[in-house]
Amino acid sequence: MAELRSGVYRTPDESFTGIPDYPFDPRYHILSDELRLHYVDEGPRDGTPVLMMHGEPSWSFLYRKMIGPVVQQGYRVLAPDLIGFGKSDKLTSKDDYTYARHVAWMREWFEAMGLSNVILACQDWGSLIGLRLVAAMPDMFAGVVLSNGGLPAGQEPPRAFAAWRRFAKYSPVFPIGGIIQRATTTELSKAEIAAYDAPFPTRASKAGARIFPALVPLGENEAVPDQLEAWKALERFDRPFTCCFSDKDPITRGGDAAFTERVPGARNNDLHARLSGGHFIQEDDPEGFVSAILDTAEKAGF
Repeated sequence: MAELRSGVYRTPDESFTGIPDYPFDPRYHILSDELRLHYVDEGPRDGTPVLMMHGEPSWSFLYRKMIGPVVQQGYRVLAPDLIGFGKSDKLTSKDDYTYARHVAWMREWFEAMGLSNVILACQDWGSLIGLRLVAAMPDMFAGVVLSNGGLPAGQEPPRAFAAWRRFAKYSPVFPIGGIIQRATTTELSKAEIAAYDAPFPTRASKAGARIFPALVPLGENEAVPDQLEAWKALERFDRPFTCCFSDKDPITRGGDAAFTERVPGARNNDLHARLSGGHFIQEDDPEGFVSAILDTAEKAGF
């Protein structure tokens, strides 16, 4: 199956054959606009939920080294694929993606899951969307673990990000697996690189990945007012908020300072850590990220 209806692509199941170290049963939720959202759901149904949210241009495969260790400690792990990524449906027009739509899609799925006392683990666009959920529904979250991400609200883009934005817009090729590799310090296998490529077998299927950098509200952007409102909510969030940024990410370096200064749950938290690796810390230091999640959940009383 490929083109479901005009403007919607579904990656054929056979594209995911042979994905390494990803033994998780696929689960699907149909959103109100008939888009199919894929998610991993592992561990006891009554376990404290840990929501692992990926970013650009990855998918839930990014968390394959972390899901098992967290489940083994008795938690329920959910790892959705954002619309446009992984096994979720993909809109083939870049104009059909907005920041607000991404937040709305994930909120609809989150509410359908009936989750509470959630520990959010997020990175990259997983934080831009995940932290908006926290801001909108703070009582549903028991804690947050943030790595290499943030909640930008109109700041000037770092030089490295501006270059990435230009590449995503103008490059004639957009090799997803190669992009992931260049943003890690770990040498990925050919099978792992192929796994990152797997969701995107056509040029049109990459529309969501291509447009994401342009949607980040750095500089003038229509999403800035919503970001500022979200920050007001985060400035009241007093549950454990742990920052575990990496030491070799040129894009998000120093981004943890805003949270440790402004978010009560981060300001009064002794769990912050510096992890070793590049932008995709899930590949470079999954053990460190897992430790931060487990320590934060324990601090939250779960």
